[in-house]
Amino acid sequence: MLCRADKELKLVDGAATDFANKVLAPNREEYDQYPFGQFWDGVVKKAFDLGFFHLTLPAELEGMGHGLAGLSVVLKSICAQDASLGGMLFTNAMAQEILLAAKAEKLLEEKIVKQEDVYKFLLAFPAFNNPSEVRHVATVTKSKGKRLLSGDVQYVVLGGLSAYALLPASVEGSKDFSFFLVDLASKKVSLSEPIFSLGLHACPAVDITLDKAPAVLVGEEGAGKKYFDRVADRMAVAQAAMATGIMEGCFAEALAYAREREQGGQKIVNWSEVRMMLANIAIQAKSAEMMLSRACEAVDQKQPKWEAAARVAAIQACAYACEATTDGIQVLGGVGYMKDHGQEKRFRDAKQIQALMGIAPMKKLRHIRSILEKR
Repeated sequence: MLCRADKELKLVDGAATDFANKVLAPNREEYDQYPFGQFWDGVVKKAFDLGFFHLTLPAELEGMGHGLAGLSVVLKSICAQDASLGGMLFTNAMAQEILLAAKAEKLLEEKIVKQEDVYKFLLAFPAFNNPSEVRHVATVTKSKGKRLLSGDVQYVVLGGLSAYALLPASVEGSKDFSFFLVDLASKKVSLSEPIFSLGLHACPAVDITLDKAPAVLVGEEGAGKKYFDRVADRMAVAQAAMATGIMEGCFAEALAYAREREQGGQKIVNWSEVRMMLANIAIQAKSAEMMLSRACEAVDQKQPKWEAAARVAAIQACAYACEATTDGIQVLGGVGYMKDHGQEKRFRDAKQIQALMGIAPMKKLRHIRSILEKR
């Protein structure tokens, strides 16, 4: 899938596919042992050197300028092998997008984009939560002209790695919230141990506790919902790309296994039941790819109702991925549940990805609400 005919994007896609096949796939089981095993530091640095964390930033901010098209291409290829790195790319890109939506380019330039150390470049962000729906937000107060944050923000992705975090906070009693940039090295900030999650094990997250921690307001005060909603519709394309990549990896492994595994005197690919499961995965993966391509085109060209196209692509692609990875395990039989195959991890990762930017039922309600409000 390429969202536009672009030679540079094809080169990026080739680099991502090569990286996924040669670096991620051979060591997938080892990387998935985090936080009980070693973190894949070398992999993250290689991805940084290849520019994967710079894809959506404009050239004037030291980025590659490929926007959501480039990010989607890379995420699809990477998530076919290991979606944990995809989760890191997604989280960082979403935080960057919110800063850009808030017209905080100067803040990005001063604090982030010129950093040559990947961990000083990465932005931590609670990527699995929509603060308008589940209010895991800090409380903000003002003291001597400074803004101070207090309270807990749960499951902040990349929080144990990054130098800065982009966190939501609100004045006590207010329904509105704002985004703030927080220096995680501050003595007023405490981080939990890495949280062991269902999927995306090597995409670390922590809970953050703030005790009057100094923070920098991002954009307008009280405009957090506006920035989040604007970015969430765009990032839905990236979420759909992650789900599509998981399905493509799932189908490739299931097909290869079915062609090699023999039982009852024949290859199991010849069994009608196995063929039906393979057909289901292939159809779901192709359907998701077509929705993704259409949504990406709509977003890139700012076509009418592009928000709906992106939102629906993400909701449906994630639902397909959860179904397809279930069939992917079944094709492999008992070994499908073993960690030395990729299907078990894809099954967990698909569920985790579905929860990005808020839980699936709330996204459906948000979609129908947007339709009703316009009629």
